This record gives sequence, C-alpha cells and structure tokens, in this order.
Amino acid sequence: MDEHIIEALGKTRIKIKNGKVVEVGEPMLSYCPIFDKFRGIKHLDKKSIQENIQFRIDDFGMCTPNRKLRMRDYLSFGVSEIISTAMELGIMDATVMVCEGCGTLVITDPEMAQGIGGRVSGLVSTTPIPELIAKIGPEYVLDPKTARMDVVAGVKKAIAMGFKNIGVSVVSAKAAKELKMLEKEHGVNVYVFVVHTTGMSEEEAREVFKYADVVTGCASKYVRQQGMESGAFKVGDSVPVFGVTDRGQRLIEEHIKYTGKKIEHKPGAKQPDRLI
Repeated sequence: MDEHIIEALGKTRIKIKNGKVVEVGEPMLSYCPIFDKFRGIKHLDKKSIQENIQFRIDDFGMCTPNRKLRMRDYLSFGVSEIISTAMELGIMDATVMVCEGCGTLVITDPEMAQGIGGRVSGLVSTTPIPELIAKIGPEYVLDPKTARMDVVAGVKKAIAMGFKNIGVSVVSAKAAKELKMLEKEHGVNVYVFVVHTTGMSEEEAREVFKYADVVTGCASKYVRQQGMESGAFKVGDSVPVFGVTDRGQRLIEEHIKYTGKKIEHKPGAKQPDRLI
C-alpha cells in the first residue's frame, strides 16, 4: 500500500496515494501569510490546497520515489532552516525528523535536514517507499519495514549511534517532556523544537514552554499568548518563532548571523485570518 497523510495549508488533512491527491479535508484557516508570500495563495480552500499539494508532488517528488532530499534555505526563520544552520556550524551533529516514505529518521547532512523538514510539515502517517529508504540509508531509518513515526525512539537511536548534540522536531508537550528526560538520563544535548501548533490547547501550550527550546507560533492563539506572556525571544511578525530557552535563543541568533538577514519588525504584518 502507498498512502501518506499530511496536515498542511491551514492544518488541512490531505491524503496522497500513488503520487496523486485523493482526499482533501476542510481547512482550519482560509488565509496563511506564509503561503501568500511564497506561493501567492490568497485563499485556502479545497481547490487551492489540492493544487499546491499536487504541485509539490510534481515539483520535488513529495510522497514518491523521486523525492528530492536536499535543499538550501527556504523560509527566513523556519525550524528546518534553524536546524540546518546549527548543523552547518557544528552546534548539532544530528537531527531527528520524519519524512514521507521513511517515517522517523536520523539526519547528519544539513542540506538533507532542510530538504526533508522544509518541504513537508505535519506528516500524520506514511508507508515505506523502499527507493527513498535506500537513498537515505536504512541504517538511519528507525523502522525501514514499516516507516514508523516515533521521534522519542528516533532520539534513542541517535544516542545509540553516538551522537551527543541532537535536534528534534515534535508536535506535542508530551514528547518534549520525554525528550528532556532522555537528555538528563544520557548526558547529551537534545534541542527540542515544537512545531505545527495550530489548534493547541491552552494547557498544552503552557506545558510546551516548560520543555521546548524553540516553538513556532503558527496560527495558535495560546502558543502566541504564552510566548508573549513569558517574554520569550521572538522573531517573525506574521508567524512568530519563539526562542524559549537561552540555547533556543542562541540557535535563532546564530541562524540570523549565518544568513546575514536583518530582523525587521513590521507593524501591521499580515496575519492568519484567525488564531485557533
């Protein structure tokens, strides 16, 4: 079976089979400033979402054996960009991510971290694509037979492989907490990035700020609120990214220095049509 489910473009649930979009759910948002800026999408509806996802499939092989795995910077302050820079600078020696066709995997190449993390957000489930697993190297994939997704197990694998400074993207406070416990237990550095936060509850947003190093605001009412109330370091006006810990702030600042991009605060910057 070849089936991949992602949440993207206003946290819409999308199903892809055999290189085609076969199902598009109802978007939570009708406008996202990121997709307006980079793809010129003014309104998120089933038609514009299906067209964008099919474009990704045709352009870089998303969810297919032709998937391009390497990429340079795309967004200014996206999580994959921050992780990629940290790997280039030697702050991190590996990162744990999820990729369609592979599930959870350990990545040691900065351009691959960007190519995998920067092109697809919100992977919900996937099935193995043997050609992709072979390209990446089965030894770096948590479970080549099932393409299982489990980032905590992925970090355990990275630790067992000998890595000491590990970046990881998660979508829940529970995973963030477990990773902080792993960090203490094994005496390594686990840099926790919480992403895909649209729709997160107030209670979970509070928990996330206890355990994460970096958190994306997305269209989350409570993550943005918690970020501002906590006084966390912030970049981005349309879609904020928060450096919660000192080292989270450092990662963002190192990325800014590395890219040479200036931080310009823009009053009245475009926002999602609503916060959830």
